[in-house]
Formats: sequence, structure tokens, C-alpha cells
Amino acid sequence: MTSLCERPKSRGSLRPRASHSPDNCSTASSNMCPFKIAEEASSPSSNPSISPTSSISSFVSGSSDSGISRDDNGEEHFFEGVEKLLEVWFTNKSGEIDETNDLRYIPRKELDSMLDLVKCTIISSTKNAQLDSYVLSESSMFISQRRFILKTCGTTTPLQCFDELNRIVKTYSGFDTIEDIFYSRKNFERPDLQMMPHCSFEQEVALLDEIFADGAAYCMGTMNRDCWYLYTLNPLDRYVTGNIDVEPDQTIEILMTDLDPEVMKKFTKEVANDGREATKLSGIDKLVPGMKIDDFLFDPCGYSMNGILKNESKDYGLGEYMTIHITPESEFSYVSFESNIPLTSYLDMIQRVLDTFQPGKFILTIFANRTSMAAESHKELQARQDFGDWLRKDIQYTSFQNYELTYAHFVRFPS
Repeated sequence: MTSLCERPKSRGSLRPRASHSPDNCSTASSNMCPFKIAEEASSPSSNPSISPTSSISSFVSGSSDSGISRDDNGEEHFFEGVEKLLEVWFTNKSGEIDETNDLRYIPRKELDSMLDLVKCTIISSTKNAQLDSYVLSESSMFISQRRFILKTCGTTTPLQCFDELNRIVKTYSGFDTIEDIFYSRKNFERPDLQMMPHCSFEQEVALLDEIFADGAAYCMGTMNRDCWYLYTLNPLDRYVTGNIDVEPDQTIEILMTDLDPEVMKKFTKEVANDGREATKLSGIDKLVPGMKIDDFLFDPCGYSMNGILKNESKDYGLGEYMTIHITPESEFSYVSFESNIPLTSYLDMIQRVLDTFQPGKFILTIFANRTSMAAESHKELQARQDFGDWLRKDIQYTSFQNYELTYAHFVRFPS
């Protein structure tokens, strides 16, 4: 466990969801990546001339040799759909937690100021008795009593918010200690366009290691192709003291690329008028029953949604959610699905997601601790060689002090 601390801050400018800034590697700003990073070998080469606008027709019929779409005027456009996912659990050094300790006591104005550092804004919010949910200009944020989740795409900088997050947590929630952290992401399509400290996973790890003495960094998958990075705490004192698996917890992520262009058209202003219509047209409302959906359709394209349970009337537990984010342009199409719904089997849910979005390939991760009802899903997934047309290329299993993780990569055959 790590006490809340103060570290130097860095502030950047806001960026709109439907565009990409041209000031990347060609800029001398100290916040930008100063050179092209070779972290993800599968990422295309850099082109510093990126237009801030794009027409919908560019992803329907445009062509590209470097993962960048071109509109009818030949101008280039790129958006990084891959998210950076930060999950932080808070507690007290004393081990005592009562009704005075709650992250949801943090005022909205403080959350807005913190998100300024991340370079995103709140679009809408909803809540139930257990969970506050926020749709952001770049993805999502979820806040429950002691768990904070921030998931952001584009060139956002979520690791820049740690100091401010620690300050407002200590000031308003009464928590004084970070109990656990999970930072994860798929390899970027264009790492050269990211802003520091997100130019490479090594850079992200270096920053996190300054904060956490017991941090551990991992890479799952093929390092020169599709892979998935994770940073978490894995201290031996949890095993020695027996302070593990206190409460059930689980998360499933499905990270999809090379998506069906006909499916992706549903997430454009040419086909749908708003988020609600896109949700209905695509069948997203049927993926997880019983969810209260907060959705948003960007202009001219792009989609985000959060879902929380409708019927949670008692204020206990962690809160169950789902979230989906879609970058529909064909040259760099990307869809992410995430949920912490506890199930003994995720196979049917996975199949529904695949049938809805029709990806060419996808990465699947399942986190579950040993008290979770999803604990047996690891064995089930290890035995699964395919999901219909999607065949498994590789699979990895990792056991931590507090959690077990299964990573798998699937591709559609024939492609």
C-alpha cells in the first residue's frame, strides 16, 4: 500500500474528440514525445502532417498505406482509439473504512480540474446507489466508494493526474492510502503521436515506479505485433499477512480492431442522429440486460457509452458497469468493450460482442480474484480454441498475489 503523496504536475491543453492535433514529434514542446518511439513494431510510420478534420466518406471509401485516412480533399486524419486504462483502489492505513470515506464526495469542480490535466472533459453523467458514471470527451470515468476508474483514448495523459487525484481524494474522501493500482493498454497504432509520459510503456513504467515501490510491469502477447501492457502492485506482504481476496472482483475487456465497415457506419452522423439511435441500430442495448445506458454519438463519427445497473437500490459493494468506445474509421477502426459483471462463464457474452461488432481480430483479457464467481472462467477460456470464425492465436495465464489474469488473442479465419 502506498500513502498519498505530492509530485510535480504538468498541464496541457484540451483536445477535441473528433480531431487529432498536428503538434506531435515535429514540435519542440517538452510535453511532446521528442522522437519516434520503436516500442510497438506493428505501428505504422509517423507522418507529422495530421489534419484536425475528416469527412465520414474517408472511412467508407478512403485509402491509406500507413493507417491514416484521407478525406475527399486528400487531407489526412488519424485518431488513436486505443485507451489507457487506470484503476486505483483507496483505503486507510488504519484498515478502518466507514460511511465518511467515499470517493463520491469529491465535488464535480474538482473532477473537472483534474481532467484538465488529462486533456479531456465530462460530457454527461449518471449514477445509481453504488456508482457514479461519466462519459468523457475521450472515453469514460467511474467512481464508487473506494475505486476510481479512468479510461481515456486519443492523446490524453491520464498518468499526469496522479498528484491532483491524490490531493482531492485525501481532502474530500478521507482515504489516505492507495491500496492497489492497475494501469493497462493495448499497443498504440501511432505511439509517435502520444504525449509524454505516454510515448512508450517504458516511459509510463518509469513514472509509476517513482510513485510505487512494489510496482510490477508486464507485457502479454507478441511484442512485435499485437500485445497488451500491464502495470500493477504485487507485493509479497499480501501473501505473508494473508490480506488477499478480501472482496470479489473481476473485469473483462475485449479490444477489437479491423472491424466490419458496414457495422461501423452505424456510428456515424450519416446513419444515426444521436447516441440512442446508434445504440439501438447496433444492438448494443442487448449485450448486457438490465443496464441504464448513457450514450453519445460524436460528429461526424465515433461513439461512447456507459452502462450501470438500473435496479441497485442499496448502497453497498463496488457497482457493476459496462462501457464501449468506438473509433469507426476503417483505416484505424477500433472498438473496446469492458465490464465487471460477475459471471461464472463469459463465453456467451463474448460471442454476443463479437457478433455485434464483427472484428477482424481481438485481444481478450479476464481479471478475477479467487473469491470472484468468475474465478473458474480462466480454465474455461484456456480450453476455448475458437469463437466460431475467430480462432485463437495465443493465450497466456498469470497469477498475482491478489488476482489471476488470462490474456488471449484471436483472429478471424478466413480473413
